[in-house]
Amino acid sequence: MMRADLPIDAVLPDILAALTLRPNAVVVAPPGAGKTTRVAPAILDQPWCKGAVWLLSPRRLAARAAAERIAEEMGEAVGGRVGYATRLDSKQSAATRLLVMTPGLFRNRILADPELTGVTAVLFDEIHERSLDGDFALALAIDAQQGLRDDLRLVAMSATLDGARFGALLGDAPLIRSEGKSWPLELRHIGRRAEDRLEASVLAAVRQALAEESEGDMLVFLPGAADIERAAAAVEDARLPLAVHRLHGQIDPAQQRKALVRDPEGRRKVILATSIAETSLTIDGVRIVIDAGLARRPRFDKAAGIARLVTERASQASATQRAGRAARQGPGVAYRLWEAAATAGMPPFDPPEIHENDLMPVVLDCASWGIIDPRQLGWLDPPSPAAIAEAKSRLVALGALGEDGRITAHGKALAAVPLPVPLAHMLIEAAPLGEAELAARLAVLLTEPGLGGRGVDVEGRLQRWRGSKGDRSEGAWRLARRLAGVGERLAPRGDQAPKRSIGGWIATAWPDRVARARAGQRGEYLSVGGRAYRLDPTDPLAGSEWLAIADAQGHAAGVRILAAAAIEPEEVAAIFADRIVVHAASRYDAASDRVDHRRERRLGAIALASGQAGRGEGVEDDVAVRLAAVREKGLGLIGWGPQALALRQRASFAGLDALSPGALAGSLDLWLAPLLADCRGLRDIADRKLVDALTGLLDWPARQLLEKLAPAEYASPAGSRHPIDYGAEGGPTVSVRAQEMFGLTRHPMVGEPPVPLVIALTSPAHRPIQTTRDIAGFWGGSWHDVAREMRGRYPKHPWPDDPATARPTRLTKAAQARRDAQ
Repeated sequence: MMRADLPIDAVLPDILAALTLRPNAVVVAPPGAGKTTRVAPAILDQPWCKGAVWLLSPRRLAARAAAERIAEEMGEAVGGRVGYATRLDSKQSAATRLLVMTPGLFRNRILADPELTGVTAVLFDEIHERSLDGDFALALAIDAQQGLRDDLRLVAMSATLDGARFGALLGDAPLIRSEGKSWPLELRHIGRRAEDRLEASVLAAVRQALAEESEGDMLVFLPGAADIERAAAAVEDARLPLAVHRLHGQIDPAQQRKALVRDPEGRRKVILATSIAETSLTIDGVRIVIDAGLARRPRFDKAAGIARLVTERASQASATQRAGRAARQGPGVAYRLWEAAATAGMPPFDPPEIHENDLMPVVLDCASWGIIDPRQLGWLDPPSPAAIAEAKSRLVALGALGEDGRITAHGKALAAVPLPVPLAHMLIEAAPLGEAELAARLAVLLTEPGLGGRGVDVEGRLQRWRGSKGDRSEGAWRLARRLAGVGERLAPRGDQAPKRSIGGWIATAWPDRVARARAGQRGEYLSVGGRAYRLDPTDPLAGSEWLAIADAQGHAAGVRILAAAAIEPEEVAAIFADRIVVHAASRYDAASDRVDHRRERRLGAIALASGQAGRGEGVEDDVAVRLAAVREKGLGLIGWGPQALALRQRASFAGLDALSPGALAGSLDLWLAPLLADCRGLRDIADRKLVDALTGLLDWPARQLLEKLAPAEYASPAGSRHPIDYGAEGGPTVSVRAQEMFGLTRHPMVGEPPVPLVIALTSPAHRPIQTTRDIAGFWGGSWHDVAREMRGRYPKHPWPDDPATARPTRLTKAAQARRDAQ
């Protein structure tokens, strides 16, 4: 066929010249420039290229499409000189010299053959996407080049590449730029109402585009497969004059190919896609892009050991890439479902997955490579030491690494299996029992989203997969057979043991995710690892006492089970016999204020059985249990009497740290333990004993300071003494009858710096009549109104017009007169 000129053709001589003189190069070219389809074939024709050229494409769909396009331009069929290899699908032969593959597959091949025998060049396409597999593949290739193959050529290619950083990583490699061919692109920010469902907003945008643009197919970017299905249903129900196509990793290759080419009947198309269509692929006929501005990204929850997908705002770089799809073949328009001003608030770039993903496979592969610390490799962004340490601890628990971080024989077997580490462990454990095929099928089902449907019950999904047809299903069966063979070859011979259920093998992969139903709470589960999980109570699996959980989504108390299988308690006991422990446990019961001693049989966080334990069964001392409860739950467990509480409040007001909550919690053995020796519970301690214990924590200067800054009582002008409440809401407060304060003209103060004492004045019957922080102001102000009212209620008591000069008294007028007459 006649090849159309592409912008990259102009710089191909520069790229080839650079690779003739030096081993590495960086190529930056905008979308549609042709770097994916033209650079690799050009290298293949060079006299110094004696071996194969491998082109790494970030996704299976893009890898297959790139190989087909390159072969078409060379006038050949795929599988000849040009081939591809993905996890479920492969077309290659002995004649293949240009092989397109995913970074994950490259990782398997370079670990098996670090010298990359027979390979002349490796090209990393769309390296800007910063996937963990892509970054790791580049790091391994650089290490192999530096230590084993100084003649190996490495080329990093992207449309939005930070060329300087990658050039430095590749040994100051030359940077070649292609300006590309620029078609006009119009951006239309049409926004989206927050209350509208995403599919409704997409349908409205599709209608608007149909009305405003008379030609061109539409490419709609949505975050996930479920969003695509809902939006596709909405568009199909609207019966618009469009052929609707879905484009994501869970549909068959034949359907994916239909989305990439023009409609054979000449209809306009709308292609609903994930970020799989963001780069690499040129979709023929697209002139309109509709972008929801969202992306699904992996986040690894270290506490739960679960990699979960979260929906977030897309980055500015991603939005630029998406919009550019509309102008690859001619003028285009991009409709954005957000306001123009919101673009500045989007993150500039997608975060590197190495900071978000589980590092178990990286740490294991590095150990297999001979590197204990993965940070020794050449990374653009090195992994964090904390994430490495966490991954190492889980690998040690699986027996894949020794305590020194070096790989074990079991670890070498796991590294040779192209599966996530837990599933590789499951396969190697299953093979000696004759169940490699079952484990392999289970592993493929759990790593291929949507295979066998979307139900939670893994066993049901496995049965549905057996009955399904199609390229993807059949490719998955072939992969399972290959994996079973790998497991049987690598697994050591072992003694015969009982076969396991589907749940049993999931439990083997993720032992900490074995979970037991909470009593009386259908659908609520507690796992061996101490994590709470939730299942829809209407799901048939919610009736199972035990579940082995393969996948979950969410965090904290809201972790929702996505894939699981039932497992019988007898099988749990058999699989984890070496992890079940029996011990006596003592705990403080706050409701009864007593210590409960029990004998428990436990599997991790799950109590399998419990009963009352006797004193001779290693139970803890009651005092120690109570002290531990206070350390964990706080001082509120103690039955504080009014005097002890008042002392603590005074000390807090005076700023004495010795009686602060932190200081008291840190010295429980000193003051609380002796009190508990003679008490049945934390609420049985006498108030006076608590006061004596707390006072004993204060030295003489501290006691003097306490009395000076926060006296316990206030002496009124009448000579009466009244307790000061330092816990009152308005500040230190004293309640006193108004007659006892007569003659007072200067308001009493406490503390340093001094603050007014809140005086709650009461009637002779001790009913509140006024609260003041300014006694002189009160005498000269609202006192007159108060006195007028009080004279009618309490005529036997004095209510002078000028209380500031009156004599304070605690007596009635008659009683005071009799005393004066004596």
